[in-house]
Amino acid sequence: MLARSYVKELMREAGLTVREDTVGNIFGRWEGQKSEAVLTGSHCDAIPLAGMYDGTLGVIGAIEALAALKRSGFQPGRSLEVMMFTSEEPTRFGLSCIGSRAMAGVLSPEELESKKDEEGNVFKEAANKAGYGGASHEDILKGALVKPQTYSHFVELHIEQGPLLEQEGLDIGIVTGIAAPAALTIEFTGAGGHAGALLMHFRNDAGLAAAEIALEVERSVLDMKSEDTVGTTGILEIKPGAINSVPREAKLGIDIRDVSEERRDAVVKRVLKAAEEVAARRKVGVVSRIINQDPPATCSSEIAAATAKAAAALKLKTKHMVSRAYHDSLFMARIAPTSMIFIPCKDGISHRPDEFASAKHIEQGVHVLALTMAELSQGAWPDKQEL
Repeated sequence: MLARSYVKELMREAGLTVREDTVGNIFGRWEGQKSEAVLTGSHCDAIPLAGMYDGTLGVIGAIEALAALKRSGFQPGRSLEVMMFTSEEPTRFGLSCIGSRAMAGVLSPEELESKKDEEGNVFKEAANKAGYGGASHEDILKGALVKPQTYSHFVELHIEQGPLLEQEGLDIGIVTGIAAPAALTIEFTGAGGHAGALLMHFRNDAGLAAAEIALEVERSVLDMKSEDTVGTTGILEIKPGAINSVPREAKLGIDIRDVSEERRDAVVKRVLKAAEEVAARRKVGVVSRIINQDPPATCSSEIAAATAKAAAALKLKTKHMVSRAYHDSLFMARIAPTSMIFIPCKDGISHRPDEFASAKHIEQGVHVLALTMAELSQGAWPDKQEL
């Protein structure tokens, strides 16, 4: 709540009109000659033991971009808005991008109501306690839904979360596509037993079944022969978890991503088929579930061109690239033409406490964002442009 208050304070200090929607997204608006707005923003929530730059750059940096345009005397044609998305990370309710999903109308009341935090609270209870929300999850989602022609463009400033810009000595990444994950859970159930007394040929080892699938994820991804296809077994839980007990339960949490929906879904299909085959061969039970399987997004060539023009004016070196990480931009692309601007982060590290982006690269990213927003706004500069 302190972070939310701080962001709203920064927006007001920048001369923006602040509002919140029912799902908890925060907006700061600079009214232009046209009501249709160019929107920018990101998130400030984080996973445990994360860094300081993922998301926050695209909120704090975006506020400064609009403030700099104001100081320069720029007059917006299309209105300009900056926002902070709520619940981009799945940390509390197990669902990512709640704020942008709600805006795009791709989240049902039933799905939102099914998500609970560790204390058993549903989203509505947490939202109402925080000062927004509504009488029901249906009301919350209706209140956050974006009407057509509200936004002309959406652009998100973000650290790359990968090493390419730094390794190649480049300043700005211009994002052309956003990969989307398919998230799966696979649970095996075996008989278990004593590690010494239960002979090998009598075993129905759920742990070994899970190990086979973890390797199958890697094999299936590599067989696609595309660097854009990635797969991760991020969760592997074994029960009862004793060194002298044959595993009787095993649960895998699997993340498969690609900018190609066809390739990604081919991997998903292959992994699910392998789970059935392994279960039959090892005589264990299996339950598989697809948690989400969102489509990837193709980014706007118009925004990419505006970003390239801004970077060229600042004599910065650029690279057209895909985003392999999940962002609110994935769902904003369903509302308006969307793209992202990346800056380098040290050693490509993200989602760790040692995540870092230099002041120089942050300044460059904010400057490029400001000029990109101005270009998309189709506004007017003073006689002497100085930003």
